Amino acid sequence: MPLSCLIVDDSDHFKEAARQLLEADGIAVLGAVSTTAEALRLFGVLRPDFVLVDIDLGEESGFDLTLRLVDAAGGDPPNIILISTYDETDFAEMIAASPAVAFLPKPSLSGSAINEILREVADTGR
Repeated sequence: MPLSCLIVDDSDHFKEAARQLLEADGIAVLGAVSTTAEALRLFGVLRPDFVLVDIDLGEESGFDLTLRLVDAAGGDPPNIILISTYDETDFAEMIAASPAVAFLPKPSLSGSAINEILREVADTGR
């Protein structure tokens, strides 16, 4: 069974490009949404294997959404991977303090990068 994901990003262009890229790499994209409310609703219904969350969601914060997803998951925190066009060093402290399992620059997005991140999570037990 392929990995499944939810994409949360305020760019329609990026969501479509990410969907095509990940699906070509064998990852099932269950949904692609733009807002915290949409993400929380779909996450609760779909329970994907991981969630890609853009750090900058326009008027909303990907960091805030990450915390809310963890709360919504109860005792089984989701694998959240923060993404951005910004450099990781721009948000290093906030990324380290977040419950996200990793940060992945948008230009590095691929099925193999996702698989590597999730393998490391499984190996370390988070």
